Amino acid sequence: MRLALFIVCAIAALAPGPRQPVAAQETALAGHARIEDILAKRCVVCHGCYDAPCQLKLSSADGWARGASKQKVYDSSRLEDAPMTRLGIDAQTVPEWRRKGFFDVTASGTGPSVLEQLLRAGRSNIFKLGAPLPEDIEISPLRKNACPMPGETGDYLKEHPQGGMPFAMAPLPEDDYRKLIAWAEDGAPAPPEPKAPADDVLRQLNALEAFFNRQDLRSRLVARFVYEHLFLAHLHLEGDDPRRFFRLIRSRTATGQPPEEVPSRRPFDDPGGPFHYRLVPVDGIILHKEHMVYEIGPERLARYRALFEKDDWQIDTLPPYSTAAGGNPLSTFSAIPARSRYQFLLDDALYFVRSFIRGPVCYGQVAVNVIEDRFWVSFLAPEADLSVTDPSFLEQAIPILELPVAQSDSKITERLESYLRLGPVRYQDFRRARYARKFRDHGGPDYDHIWDGDGRNEDARLTVYRNFSSASVVTGFVGSIPETAWVIDFPLFERIYYNLVAGFDVFGNVEHQLTTRIYMDSLRREGERIFLSFMPAELRKPLHASWYRGPLVSVVNRWGESALDTRSQTDITYETAFPKSEFLSGLLKVPPRLWPETDPINRCRGAACAPADTVAGKLRPLTAQPAPFAKFLPDISVLVVDGEETREVFTLVHDMAHSNVAFIFNEDLRREPENDSVTVVSGQFSSYPNLFFRMPADRVGEFVRLVTEIRSQKDYLDVVAAFGIRRSDARFWESYDLIQEALNARDGIQAGLLDLNRYRDPKALDPIERLLEFTFSVQ
Repeated sequence: MRLALFIVCAIAALAPGPRQPVAAQETALAGHARIEDILAKRCVVCHGCYDAPCQLKLSSADGWARGASKQKVYDSSRLEDAPMTRLGIDAQTVPEWRRKGFFDVTASGTGPSVLEQLLRAGRSNIFKLGAPLPEDIEISPLRKNACPMPGETGDYLKEHPQGGMPFAMAPLPEDDYRKLIAWAEDGAPAPPEPKAPADDVLRQLNALEAFFNRQDLRSRLVARFVYEHLFLAHLHLEGDDPRRFFRLIRSRTATGQPPEEVPSRRPFDDPGGPFHYRLVPVDGIILHKEHMVYEIGPERLARYRALFEKDDWQIDTLPPYSTAAGGNPLSTFSAIPARSRYQFLLDDALYFVRSFIRGPVCYGQVAVNVIEDRFWVSFLAPEADLSVTDPSFLEQAIPILELPVAQSDSKITERLESYLRLGPVRYQDFRRARYARKFRDHGGPDYDHIWDGDGRNEDARLTVYRNFSSASVVTGFVGSIPETAWVIDFPLFERIYYNLVAGFDVFGNVEHQLTTRIYMDSLRREGERIFLSFMPAELRKPLHASWYRGPLVSVVNRWGESALDTRSQTDITYETAFPKSEFLSGLLKVPPRLWPETDPINRCRGAACAPADTVAGKLRPLTAQPAPFAKFLPDISVLVVDGEETREVFTLVHDMAHSNVAFIFNEDLRREPENDSVTVVSGQFSSYPNLFFRMPADRVGEFVRLVTEIRSQKDYLDVVAAFGIRRSDARFWESYDLIQEALNARDGIQAGLLDLNRYRDPKALDPIERLLEFTFSVQ
């Protein structure tokens, strides 16, 4: 396998043997680089994540050699866990993948390959350019895919003549198409092996592996703690090539040998024998959705030593590997000082919150509807966190802090009762009592109880966006004052991570998915409750009630939440009648003032706002409230403004309002579209754009006017006709390239390939939908 050979090729490269002339090598490399570039921009944009149609991942040679499968990864109704099909982990050879049900898409055999036939079909059945797709073309990520095997492609195309590749998209640029067809006709050859890393990179890798594989008990526990928190990370070596990344794995083989990854379902599962921690390259094209960067190297190791080696803590026996251990990480790693563990999370708070949101869940509407569409996050300062300052706090709390995965083999009714109701509610009671005592004896919460980023870390203030089936996080407080906010402490931070990341199994059954979602509901409430402790005591209940409105929500509140503390006073003296806004704004004004106090597009006054003659200034009317037009817009629209000398990119975020987010299903019944709003953000940050708008700079004002005048689907379609880039638009691929290039230029290390699986096809409403639209507009 190419991945396994990357490191040892440094040794093989020194051996004598026949070699191509340098010019021939460079020509071959350039040709393959061009094919990989085309694959990235035209194929991987839909075939890169777990929700890739037919599990055909074209992001690496291993992916297209593996082929496709008729088995779905996402199936919310399955009663049994699905077989795991993680590329590069759960099978190592093509024959092994064939035994798992994957079939060839690149071999020609007696005729063109599946891949070639689909590419040619996409070219010969072109949609009407710029028009909506035909009604019988289904583009939902949850659509049922046919997944034709060799020998079935002809029948598939007879039944679905417009089912070629790229599916339901504008035709590929001519040069891209010719090169892809030539590559497919040639059997889709793999690119050459990557170059061996330089000696300084190998030395860094060896030093890191040596650190993680030390054998004293303290070092082994720390290594396990770090691994379980970084197993999904794309590790970037400090000062290295901005596009080279590594993964930390458990391997059967030691440093110097080809790695052999232990294919466990979760990072805390029993490895089944001796293993070594290894760093292996991230192979193939990197998707933005899966790209969670963590810097590592000498400076990081020095930080680890400061966190984990200076305190005099002891351990006599290592904890076992099991789902029970993974279900209560606060117990598993209790020997490591809580301050060290919490500071480890805070040091890279953006990475860890991002891991809740990105990672393996490529389609997550049921998963992410547990959060509001936009909210702000801050963190309790370690000095104010009783789980850090008082050892007895965690000692008493740990028995009631187990996650659902700890009892994954028990009946679902037992898990719902014990871990989704009794545990969270008991912990809420326990935490409320302990902090009430602290506030009584030492004073209530104040601004200095919120972590300040140690005077330099911008991760201390975050904005989380939820965009229907996906989510994003950025540093700072972006947009207008949100409806809700969280304050996260150490026990909450760690349990969210183990519930949504370390303990979540994308191949898990419906029970696992259900209990994970319901438990996350209690964790969201916990973050909201800590935030409420900073509000005036008499306003906590009314503010909480404003977040949980609608039928049956009071029943859910009684079932899943204990009473709020309405007696302990905060030490903050509020000067306005709007303490929520005052507090959140105040967090930007207190030292070290690492974040802008205002948002020049969405939250500003006077000179703090973007000048009216700039593009940003002209977009400001879109953020006004109420915004009756907002409900017609996609979740994420990307706006490209072409100036005479420069080009600007903005994201229009549709913030959907809800009466509450307390239920898993029937989200439409809790929607309050009349309260929707729009946040305008400079640049592109979401992994899944839904629609592009493009215009010259001198038409931005016209665009804004037409958008703010939208009152019906027809009005919206008129805006799309004037400024939108449909899937069938002749400018589609050019516009995508411009947006991707802007993202790459903004941050070469953090950038990844945008995913087009959520790109919409705006259409007119049918008669019943038009009647409903008219009825609601009258009301």
